[in-house]
Amino acid sequence: MQGAQVIVLATPVFLLLIAVEWAVGIARGRNTYRLNDALSSIGLGILSQVTGVFTKLFAIGLYTIAHAHLALADLPSDAWWVWALALVLYDLAYYWHHRLGHTCALFWAAHVVHHQSEDYNLSTALRQTSSGWIAGWLFYLPLAVLGIPPLVFAVVALIDLLYQYWVHTQQIGRMGWFDRWFCAPSNHRVHHAVNDRYVDRNFGGILIVWDRIFGTYVPEDDAEPCIYGTRAPLRSWNPLWANLEVYASLARDSWHAERWADKLRVWFGRPGWRPADVAARFPKPDFDIANVRRYDPPMETSARWTAALLFVPLLGAAAAFLWNAHAMRLPEQLAAMGMIVAGSWLVGAISSPRRPSRVPSKSPAAALAASPDPRP
Repeated sequence: MQGAQVIVLATPVFLLLIAVEWAVGIARGRNTYRLNDALSSIGLGILSQVTGVFTKLFAIGLYTIAHAHLALADLPSDAWWVWALALVLYDLAYYWHHRLGHTCALFWAAHVVHHQSEDYNLSTALRQTSSGWIAGWLFYLPLAVLGIPPLVFAVVALIDLLYQYWVHTQQIGRMGWFDRWFCAPSNHRVHHAVNDRYVDRNFGGILIVWDRIFGTYVPEDDAEPCIYGTRAPLRSWNPLWANLEVYASLARDSWHAERWADKLRVWFGRPGWRPADVAARFPKPDFDIANVRRYDPPMETSARWTAALLFVPLLGAAAAFLWNAHAMRLPEQLAAMGMIVAGSWLVGAISSPRRPSRVPSKSPAAALAASPDPRP
């Protein structure tokens, strides 16, 4: 069975759990969902899977070539210990991939999509990049060199990804000893926060022990509620711009930089770093968490219904494409992808206001203070 088909089979479970989390939030008096944000996140997940039909062949192909020509051992794919070893090694490689995704601008340009939501719920887990294939494969080549078979690699990669779905919730509190060893909701809430205390912490996928070993672990503190999003907010429901905004910003800064060394450093330095000459000519406001305002443009009732009703067939079309893509010809695949991308863009356009709202939204801190904490 193809990896995309596994995702299709898992999608009803994802949506059911989203409905359960929404209902629990309503019952507890603190709903963590907004329709526009949830449609945006799930839509970006659809785009990630649809583009993955083409890009995953690239990454798996490179892995297979490396395994065929560079493997130091021929590990059996029918031995349980190979699978266990592969999962642990993959999770370690994922830790470093994830960490570089926050500390290197080029990798952040891909990973930022997952952090753009200013809500934190199970729909956020589905919010994935469509450009991670560009350089992300580099981190997993050591597994090929060690002899992990391509089939084993592909399956443990899927396991690692699916595990991380459930940790994107505010409805589950601390879990005692489990939090000390594994990535759990409390640990991952920290990871998605922009607070100074929390930013660029807790990178583990399945195991949080990597963060403890390499000094990037920080526990959640009840005295400092997490504020979610990024320090340079997207402020758009356009799924194409969500994937391209940081690349565009880096390209502009690189183009305007006077020194060649700065033109390169823009791409490989820390996210947010800008050459002094560019920062002076094109200043940006400093991040101030006290002035963070969640992007929440009002949606008319007609727009809500239109976006939601359009999203249903879009989801069905994406599922049908992912299930049958392996049997389709390339022109058919490209045509299907084009229609799904256009549909996703249209949902985002319907969710966006035709004119800017003059009513300021609540800050995340104010919203938290005004409602009870849903975590047990």
